[in-house]
Amino acid sequence: MKKITLLLISVSGLAFAAGDAAAGKTAYGKACKSCHGADGTPNPAIVKMMKVEMKNLGAADVQAHKDDALTKIITEGQGKMKPIKTVAGKDADNVVAFVRTLKK
Repeated sequence: MKKITLLLISVSGLAFAAGDAAAGKTAYGKACKSCHGADGTPNPAIVKMMKVEMKNLGAADVQAHKDDALTKIITEGQGKMKPIKTVAGKDADNVVAFVRTLKK
C-alpha cells in the first residue's frame, strides 16, 4: 500500500511541473503571437523583415525538442530571436505547455 501512495504522489508532482497550457496561451498571446502567430505559424512579415527561416511551432522537429530546450530558447533566445524577458519562471513552463498543444 505504501508503494502505491508514493507512486501517486510522484505522478501528481510530475503533472504539476509540466505547466498550464491555458495560462501559457495567455502569456504566448502577449509575448510570442506577433512573430509566431496564434497557431504557431510564422508571421511572413517578420520572416521577411528579419531574413530568417522560422519554423512552425507545431512541426515535428520543433515538437521533438525537450521542454527544457524550448524553455532555454524562450528565456535565452536563439539566432536572431532575443530572450523574451517577460516570459520567465512558471510563465515559460506554461508557454511550453501551450506550444505542445500546437503539435500537428
